[in-house]
Amino acid sequence: MATGYLYLLIAIVGEVIATSALKASEGFSRPLPSLVTVVGYGIAFYCLSLTLRTIPVGIAYAIWSGIGIVLISLVGLVAFQQTLDVPALLGIGLILAGVVVINVFSSSVPH
Repeated sequence: MATGYLYLLIAIVGEVIATSALKASEGFSRPLPSLVTVVGYGIAFYCLSLTLRTIPVGIAYAIWSGIGIVLISLVGLVAFQQTLDVPALLGIGLILAGVVVINVFSSSVPH
């Protein structure tokens, strides 16, 4: 079980790195960020597939995408000076709240 969450954490980090590099690749015109994008997504999807051995697909994907959205929004803010308005922040807060509700209250999540 804990191994599934470790793989999920690695998948999330890989996806956030890959998405950040995708922005930096400028349409795959810059070789190094393009390579980081491909490798990062490869790691992310491989680790996500390992996660699915112990965590139900809907739960794993909800956590992966929800936390990924929050983290990539922070990366956009810090690294790319992208701003978020109040509705965007509210929506991201609701996504994060959903991930917490799933993990704390759902009997679908193996504890």
